[in-house]
Amino acid sequence: MRALRHTAAAAVLGLAALASGSAFAGGATVTYIDSDKFADLPFSRIDRERVLEDLTSHFVELGKLLPPGQELKVEVTDLDLAGRIDYGRRSGNDIRIMRGMADWPRMELRYRLEEGGKVLRSGEAKLSDMNYLDNARVVTANEPLRYEKQMLDDWFAKTFEVKVRGARTYRG
Repeated sequence: MRALRHTAAAAVLGLAALASGSAFAGGATVTYIDSDKFADLPFSRIDRERVLEDLTSHFVELGKLLPPGQELKVEVTDLDLAGRIDYGRRSGNDIRIMRGMADWPRMELRYRLEEGGKVLRSGEAKLSDMNYLDNARVVTANEPLRYEKQMLDDWFAKTFEVKVRGARTYRG
């Protein structure tokens, strides 16, 4: 699969905003380029889709923080999730072990921030959080992909100069 689009969440949010009479306050569209070649995703198709849908939903939530009329377009070109899969355990689910060594989350992406068809900002980013175990928010302790989401929150706050709840000073 060359590119996998997850825009349904953005469309549903946009329709819900129109139905409620409120203005659509920013948005995000995410495309995963060659996701089958990403450095690290779960093996099962269902788990892979769940990870990508969860990340897409998070981008959409971040997109809501943009000023009205602005649209963020993101192409994720690589992803390496926090931790490593423990192959020694035999179970129906992948079990990730977090050691805080060379297993930090990483993501590579291209982005464009647009308003009215005009590009306001664009670029490429290589995100990583080597101290992910020390930097994680306690309130998200049971949330899936909490380390990746924290990394995205920090990048988004720094890149777009938007206040993101729980974002730290980005340490790139």
